[in-house]
Amino acid sequence: MADNVDYTLASTEQILADMGRRLAQLRLASNVTQSDLAERAGIGTRTLARLEAGQGGTIDIMVRVMTALGLTSHLEALLPDPAIRPMERVNLKGHERRRARAPKTPIGKLPFRWGDR
Repeated sequence: MADNVDYTLASTEQILADMGRRLAQLRLASNVTQSDLAERAGIGTRTLARLEAGQGGTIDIMVRVMTALGLTSHLEALLPDPAIRPMERVNLKGHERRRARAPKTPIGKLPFRWGDR
């Protein structure tokens, strides 16, 4: 079994490889062949093999495969619920944010200085 990957430090390639490995393990734990899962998900066998090998894919393919494996309850964990931000709600007085603002001092425009003066 491979080591756990720390997603906060890993490269995109490492994350894709780990997710593909996990997907393959879940498929095998369910005793499903690649061709059966690909057929259930409505994708090609080669597409599934590439996904399991960590060679990329689309969100659509990942959702199809997870749905075919019965993992739809885990899809919500991929992104946090944007509505749960108690401190921001207090600061905005209950209003929802509708657009993002540029920072007041653009990162590339910070004044240059030497040392700690």
